[in-house]
Parts: sequence; structure tokens; C-alpha cells
Amino acid sequence: MKKGWMLTVMLAVAAMALAQNTTKLDQAVKEAQRSSALKSASLSVTVYNITNNASVYRYDSQRSMVPASMNKLFTTAVGFDRLGSTFRFKTTLKYVGRLDNNGVLHGDVVIVGGGDPILGSYRYRQTTPDTLFATWAAALRKAGIKGVDGRICYDATIFDNKILHDTWQWGDVGNYYGSGVCGLNFHENMFFAYFTPGKKVGYPADLDRIEPKGLKLNTQNNVNTGAEGTGDNVIIYGDPSSMVRVFDGTVPMGKSNFQVRGAMPHPAENCAALFADYLRKHGVPVSSSVTLEHTRHSYGKEIIDYYSNTYYVIAQYTNLTSNNTYAECILKYLGYKAYGKGSYENGVKAVEAYCKEKGLTMDGVKFSDGSGLSRQNRVTGDFVCRFLKQVASQNIYGDFSKSLAKVGESGTAKNMLPKLPANVAMKVKSGTMDGVKTYAGYVTTAKGELLCFSVMANNFTCPTSQVKPQLEKILMQIGTL
Repeated sequence: MKKGWMLTVMLAVAAMALAQNTTKLDQAVKEAQRSSALKSASLSVTVYNITNNASVYRYDSQRSMVPASMNKLFTTAVGFDRLGSTFRFKTTLKYVGRLDNNGVLHGDVVIVGGGDPILGSYRYRQTTPDTLFATWAAALRKAGIKGVDGRICYDATIFDNKILHDTWQWGDVGNYYGSGVCGLNFHENMFFAYFTPGKKVGYPADLDRIEPKGLKLNTQNNVNTGAEGTGDNVIIYGDPSSMVRVFDGTVPMGKSNFQVRGAMPHPAENCAALFADYLRKHGVPVSSSVTLEHTRHSYGKEIIDYYSNTYYVIAQYTNLTSNNTYAECILKYLGYKAYGKGSYENGVKAVEAYCKEKGLTMDGVKFSDGSGLSRQNRVTGDFVCRFLKQVASQNIYGDFSKSLAKVGESGTAKNMLPKLPANVAMKVKSGTMDGVKTYAGYVTTAKGELLCFSVMANNFTCPTSQVKPQLEKILMQIGTL
């Protein structure tokens, strides 16, 4: 009897503590909504206790909101389920034609793309262009090919030919984060431009060089010099079918060799052209500079299958750094696996099919792309938490949760929030674009309970820097539940 009474008291005390903390959360939410930053904006906050299978807090949780990069949560989670942590993208080199006794191929070498987002990436030592091309060149020599009387072709038809999404903004698509994806990606579909600022603010900045080396762009440089500490304020304009890139904006004074990243035009063709240049420079002559090829090669003799890092590594980088290119490759590959062709439409169908299979109703929800760059994406706080709750019940949860940034420690969340309470861990995916700031993820409370949450603000007109502190106050209160 005494033990039963003590348990009742303990549960009552715990309920009172939760009620007090929920009240503080509600106060933080309403203070944020009344603030000058958000008084005319939309705010949605939802918290769910996964451990206890109970709703904790709801504020406008059924409102459809633009998620921005928080959208990557859905893409990567479905990827973990459909592809698996150990999945690797495959790029294949083949040749077609006749190989004579002198090792000259009278025909073409074909690079058959597999949608790999990190092919030729500068981020990993084993994927840099020189390392990649050296591997391929060695494979050609091993196959007996000492010269190519023909072309280095590309085959990118695993995905459709629509590199960009229809709803992306013109001011985004010339920049690295709006590069889009195709069946044969290269160097993350980006290039580096290096500037030297002028000696005074307002003076022209010189465009010194473009990398990868050998990439041929037609550039128009309108970049000027900004004040010290102003950072990268360069906007790059250009579409993926044009070799023209226009640079506008400023780079900071006092920073020589200042790097700006832009969207590479024709990534598949540039991959083939730069590989042909590499072969010529390393003793394997290639007679033709024509690289264009659109037909998927089911025939031909295989030279090498080249595999990416694991999906776990790719998904982790996608979420930790909010990489749009990686997310769109995952989405299109999901579409390819489910429907035989990689496209934004088929990728979205694959994500929607996953939600339907898991019993997740999608009222107020619309997916348009994988990265969140489209403003046509819509989610509700209720859906976000139901999705995260469902993922937490699966075997994929461990690897998926490790792909999220840990507040105060890693990725985009490294500098978020003051110190959380002891024994509290928060993992989050954030999203940011003009008029949009969002957060979603998981909290392990001091009591060891697992919560999921969604905090979204839309349609504010002030700088994001004024909204962020208001939302972080809400996140801090979620951390005390």
C-alpha cells in the first residue's frame, strides 16, 4: 500500500514538473509570436513524446509551412529505408568498338553515370578529379587500351535531363547550392572561382582562376571589393546549358585568393572532356573531342565499376552540412529504383509511397524536391512529428539520427543555443531561406525519454538573424521538457 502511494506521489510530481515546463514553452512560443520579428509571420511548434506515445505541445501544428532545408529529413530517411546504409552508387566505364593489336581502341570509351553525387568531389581524398581519373586511366591500361581513336562519351540517362527543378529561383541556380543534378555528376556539379580584391572598398576585384583546371567558362566579372569581414557576397548567374557565368556582388578587402563556389554547366560533358584531357596529358591519346552521348549503353565491354562511399556517409554529410546536390541525387535515385527513371517527379512519388506504406496521412503536405530549395514544398508540424516518430520505431533510426547535427557539437548546429541542461541531447535539421527558418529533430531528455519536435517560422519580413534568437528560446524550452 505504501509503495503504491509513493508511486502515485512521484507520478503527480512528475506531471506537475512537465506542466510547469510546458507552460514555460508556451510562454516562449507566445512571446516569439508577439515579437517584432514574428508578429506578422506564421509560427508552428509541435512536440511529441515518443517514449510515452503522447502529444506534449501543439501550436498551430496543422498549418502548412515551407520547410526549406529541413525537407532533407524526409529524403534521407526514406533513402535509409529503401537503399540501406551500405548502398553505394556505381559508375561504370565501358568501351565500344574494336581494340587492335597495338592497344588502340577504334571506338569510344563511355562513362555510364549512376547518379553518384560525390564522383570527382574535392571533399574526399579518394574522390578528387586527379585521383578518380588516375583510377580510370589505370583501368584502361589494364584492359589493354593505350590510345583511343574515337571519343570519351558520357551516358547520364539513369536520370532525366532536367537538371534543375522548375520552381527553383533564378538567383539560386548559378550558385553551387542550386547546381541541380544529372545522371553523371562531377565535382559536386560546382566550380571554384578565386578572386583578389582591390586595394580600396568599391574597387573592382580580379577573377584570378577557375577550378577544376581545364574547365572552360565564359565569364563576366562584375565583382567589386567590400569592407573587411563582409565575407562572400557574390551571386553567380547562369543556367546549366550555358557556359556563360556572370559574377555580381562583393568579396572582402584584405582576403587574397578568396574562393567563391558556382554551379558547373554541363557536368556530365565536362566530366568526359576533362577525363579526355587527363588521358592525353598522361600518354593515352584521344583523337576526338566530341563527348556527347545520350543512349544508355546496355552493350559494350566493361572496363571498371567505380563505387561511391556508402549511403551512410553520403546521408550524414547531406544532413550535417545541408548539401542540396547530395539530397537531390538521393531523391532522383529513389525515383529510379522505384520507377525505372530518376526524376524529381518519380523521387517525390517514392517518398509519398513510403509515407503511405507507413500509414502517414499527408494532409497539408506537398513534396516538390529533395533538398528543400523549392518554395513549393509544404509540411505541417503534426506531419513532421508523426514522420520522425515513425522513423524512431524502425531499425534505420540509429544511422538516421547520427546523420543529424548535434546541438552545440556538430554540423550546422555546432554554434546553436547556449548550453543545454545536463544529460540532454538535441539532434536537429534546420532550414533557412528568405522569410523561412525551421528546425526539426529529436531530444533525449534528462529523464532519458525521447521526444521529437518541429519549430517553423514562415513569412517574416525581417532578417533571419532577428528570428533565430526567438526560435532558439523555444528550442531551449523544448530541451527542458
